[in-house]
Amino acid sequence: MIDEGKKAPAFSLKNQAGKTVKLADFAGKQVVLHFYPKDDTPGCTKEACDFRDQHSKLTKAGAVVLGVSPDDEARHTKFREKYELPFDLLADVGHEVAQKYGAWGQKSLYGRKFMGIIRSTFLIGADGKVKKVWPKVKVDGHAEDVLAAL
Repeated sequence: MIDEGKKAPAFSLKNQAGKTVKLADFAGKQVVLHFYPKDDTPGCTKEACDFRDQHSKLTKAGAVVLGVSPDDEARHTKFREKYELPFDLLADVGHEVAQKYGAWGQKSLYGRKFMGIIRSTFLIGADGKVKKVWPKVKVDGHAEDVLAAL
């Protein structure tokens, strides 16, 4: 996982509409970059809806919210529309960006080990450096924790 105080790794990914979104697009703004395993699954839906519900407060605090998962643009579009998410969802299909941030690693479920997204959030400051890292996020109350950190 990338350390706080380090320069945030640059990225360029497609959003749900197929538009390329780069970290550089948000220079001078704070970015809440949250990695989650899969669209429209219980924990990921709750987390996305919590960010949706806190979105106006997060925006007023000067932050841009971006969700990142290995799902493709079409799946992101359905998820975003279904839950009326007001922020971009980025398609990291090859999980290159997740690897740069340390949000890709070994997980286990019911004794089975596999590689996947480690639910984590990174607060990137207006200076492009990682201000805060939430590794292995617990969904309940997470959006409020992010807001408090802003």
